[in-house]
Amino acid sequence: MLPKNNERKQPAYKVVVNGNDITTEIKDRLINLSVVDNKGFETDTVDIALDDSDGQLDMPPRGAKMQVWIGWAGEGLTDKGVFTIDEVRHTGPADVLSISGKSADMRAGLQRLHEESYDDLSIKDIVEIIAGRHNLQSAVDEQWQSEVIEHIDQQSESDAGFLSRLATEFDAIATVKNERLLFIKSGESKTASGMRLNAITIKRQQGDMHSFSVADREAYTGVVAQWQDNDRAEIDSAEVSGSDNQYMAGDSENVKVLRHIYANERNAKRAARAAWDKIQRGAASFTVTLVEGNADLYPETPVKVEGYKRQIDAADWILVRVTHSISDAGFTTALEMEVKNSAVPD
Repeated sequence: MLPKNNERKQPAYKVVVNGNDITTEIKDRLINLSVVDNKGFETDTVDIALDDSDGQLDMPPRGAKMQVWIGWAGEGLTDKGVFTIDEVRHTGPADVLSISGKSADMRAGLQRLHEESYDDLSIKDIVEIIAGRHNLQSAVDEQWQSEVIEHIDQQSESDAGFLSRLATEFDAIATVKNERLLFIKSGESKTASGMRLNAITIKRQQGDMHSFSVADREAYTGVVAQWQDNDRAEIDSAEVSGSDNQYMAGDSENVKVLRHIYANERNAKRAARAAWDKIQRGAASFTVTLVEGNADLYPETPVKVEGYKRQIDAADWILVRVTHSISDAGFTTALEMEVKNSAVPD
């Protein structure tokens, strides 16, 4: 939508490489600037394409630090973080210099294999131990600060992989943002400090192309998890009925049986609930591109939409990926959403 004075809003940005502000240098050369915000340990990325038809641009070194701000002229810029340049390409004709980077928060050490056993520790303790290995601060949702895990092994597994596995078991998200290792509830629209993310409403006239899809929830109506029966040497995970050592989330019309046999009832219940919540959220998806970009949108932000089909408007959505793009065409923001921890629209 255009301002009332009919003057077209102008995208604005700032780019600093290794402490040097190169915004003025690239201002008349920018072809495209794209920043992708992802949830979890999926790395945030930046891509910049510059016109180098006169051959005057210097190629930045791989490993250089690049900080990017984006927004609208006269409205202030939003810091999208520090990225490590990991790929530089030069193509032509016409000559174009392309620079790609990944979030500097995602330390290489998080991907290195590590072995450790954790006994009688809370999730808060475990996250703090791993954060300490990488010189990060830690923040854990209050509900898990006293949640004790009797025993869990990290065997030939990266810290990122292990935390992702732990987060899946608790239907949480583990990620690194702004030098902090976070362990927060998936789909709850809160930061680890307990602050709720402000919900936004998107009206159809704000968007361009959109896409909605709803699946059959993998044809499952519930999830069953079982725990160890010490009176039996083996448990057939396909045997759902007739077992006292099981817990079901959802209803019994067509259940998914988790293959893992859990050590106790508490772990089994937790796993079943988390798996069912994940199926619920993944059953419906919605994407839309905002014709007027919004640099302040991030994954986990709750969203309501208006002006689409009844089922789409009725759902509670949550952002899972946000892609900001600046070019001669303007500044747009592409949003990918999934259903929040609530009923999937019929």
